Amino acid sequence: MRLPCLKTQVEGFKNYTGYYPEYVHVDKIYRTRENRAWCKKRGIKMTVPPLGRPPANVSKEQKRQANESERIRNSIEGKFGEGKRRFSLNRIMAKFCHTSETAIVNK
Repeated sequence: MRLPCLKTQVEGFKNYTGYYPEYVHVDKIYRTRENRAWCKKRGIKMTVPPLGRPPANVSKEQKRQANESERIRNSIEGKFGEGKRRFSLNRIMAKFCHTSETAIVNK
């Protein structure tokens, strides 16, 4: 199964609203160097931990920002879980976008 590209999602947001988002809260799979560079070039902040070894000294402000980001990400993941539990979206076994959409509509 191929995941949608972060660039495509952000560009879709820009086309809909007319501007890029200030922050992007992404899952670990999107935390690549390529995506980080693309977001940095457009002034979009990715709320992700830095790559590599964690720093020894972290300021209180950085900790607060990381906690806030994780709270937002948890609410997003909660909505995914709700879709799976309440609307049986975890039972969709289709592999392609167009067949997945058809399976969801038919449920």
